[in-house]
Amino acid sequence: QALQTRLQERYRDQWEPVCPETSRNRLLWMCGEVGEGIDIVKKHTPAQVCAVPALRCHLVEELADVLMYYNDVLLSFGITAAELKRAYIEKFEKNMTRW
Repeated sequence: QALQTRLQERYRDQWEPVCPETSRNRLLWMCGEVGEGIDIVKKHTPAQVCAVPALRCHLVEELADVLMYYNDVLLSFGITAAELKRAYIEKFEKNMTRW
């Protein structure tokens, strides 16, 4: 989140602000990046994505874009790393006993 905050600060005059009102856009852009990752996996076999350095690099880059927009959404709503960790652990524990 600290890196994403630095990035947002650097481009604050060129990009829309990170706030609840613009979070919808970031969620949509994040979904677009997920789609780009899906395209890579859809067009190639899993073995190719794992073995071909350029494909793997492309997928990792798209996933990094997803993570960047995800962090923007967290920042938009003031969700801290500690808050997210707590929710993640609770969800993990619930899923571990689900079935």
